[in-house]
Amino acid sequence: MKRLGLASVQEAGLQPGAQQNTSGATSALAWSVLNTAVARFGTLGIGIVLARLLGPDSYGSFAVAMVALLAVLTINELGVSLAIVRWPEDPKRIAPTVTTISILSSAVLCGAGLAVAPWFADRMGDPGATDVVRVMVCCVLVSGVVATPAALMQRAFDQKTKMFIDQVNVWVGAIVSICLVLIGMGAMSLALGRLAGTLAGGLLFVLKSPLPVRMGLDRRVLKPLLRFGLPLAGTSIIVFCVGYLDQLVTGSMLGSVMLGMYVLAFNLSSWPVTMFSQPLRSVAPVVLARLQHDPEKMRSTVMALIGVLACVVFPAIAFLAAESETIVRIVYGDVWAGASAALFWLAMVAGLRILFELIYDYLVVAGMTGSIMSIQVCWLMALIPALFLGATAGIAGVAMAQFVVVAALVLPLYLWRLRAVGVRPLRLLRQLVLPACASALLFAAPALFGQMELAVPFALLLSATAAAFVTAGLLWFKRADVAILKKLGRSGGLADHQQ
Repeated sequence: MKRLGLASVQEAGLQPGAQQNTSGATSALAWSVLNTAVARFGTLGIGIVLARLLGPDSYGSFAVAMVALLAVLTINELGVSLAIVRWPEDPKRIAPTVTTISILSSAVLCGAGLAVAPWFADRMGDPGATDVVRVMVCCVLVSGVVATPAALMQRAFDQKTKMFIDQVNVWVGAIVSICLVLIGMGAMSLALGRLAGTLAGGLLFVLKSPLPVRMGLDRRVLKPLLRFGLPLAGTSIIVFCVGYLDQLVTGSMLGSVMLGMYVLAFNLSSWPVTMFSQPLRSVAPVVLARLQHDPEKMRSTVMALIGVLACVVFPAIAFLAAESETIVRIVYGDVWAGASAALFWLAMVAGLRILFELIYDYLVVAGMTGSIMSIQVCWLMALIPALFLGATAGIAGVAMAQFVVVAALVLPLYLWRLRAVGVRPLRLLRQLVLPACASALLFAAPALFGQMELAVPFALLLSATAAAFVTAGLLWFKRADVAILKKLGRSGGLADHQQ
């Protein structure tokens, strides 16, 4: 199997040091989890307030702009910042070159985004969102400047500092948005708030950077960096299309109001992904990269990660899907009730996406970027007809099409490619069977509590409690895997582990 980018990684010295210490991983993971939890609870409350104040129409316009921003952010630094995480020597040598590439490419893409904003807004069914799109795209410039400091913090497991910066970003953006909403600026208030938060966070990234943010161009590392980063950037484009094609189809075929409904459901379904997968992904690639000298330990570690993650995430996903309509009506109000039809299917898609993201990181570390690209292309090619067909049934059909493609095609493909790097599919599936079966029982909770004629809020609380008990029981059963993960923060803690 062709391994895109691996030769250039080795050529430039981008292969991780074999014996690097894993000290700090557990602490970094703890800070990352805390950071994400605080941010998510904060943004959840803010999102509820804004959704109730704005309604589906204005929220839909902001959703159009957010899709545009995410599209540009997918490739704005050409994939080179990850090289800093993998560099075995002092990253000071490549940091100026990475910064230069990031800033220049971000500036070009920002200019292109400003130019095509009217066309994009029109294609998404909301021509009035043009100015909102343009304001959001300006965030790309800041992202280019902070790409190197953010990668350096990830390399150093400095999640404590990153938590502070992220919280400033979230809360500055939230305060600005709410103030502007209250004076009647509509969707533009969200865009200006996002830009204000990004600027505040970007300034702190520069001030707190482990190395001074400087531009420069070292021709000795430029070509290897691009060889390493461009395949990942290309893969990221496909990944973006896979992740957001549903929103593009919804906006273009069903309009911005339905897009607002769909995005609200998508954001709710992404809660478990952000809470549990995002913190793990901030640490896992570094830890796995430092275990490349011992493939069996790397495989054992990723199996433990998958097992524990499934125990935590699957019950949350089942609760979210089973109680989708109740959650939407209670939290956001009856005007948003239509979002629940999509939430049911999107919640189950989110459960599989969390698994795929961890496998993705594992394959990247193993050098199988070519395999990742092929899987993403197959995923995208299957999604295109499925989503357009699903859109004829509204946002529920779009979400259901996602689930069918993910379960029937993408999961088998990932299992197949894992075999190529020594991970047996049955070994992985054994980690998932118990969490999946135990979580499936939670789908019976709404019917059971409904027959008991309990008050809706109380029944919802009981369902959440049941999900928490299922999670606790699963983690107890997987306590050996939990113990493996605890060793990640010890110097050489994995050295004596055998699976």
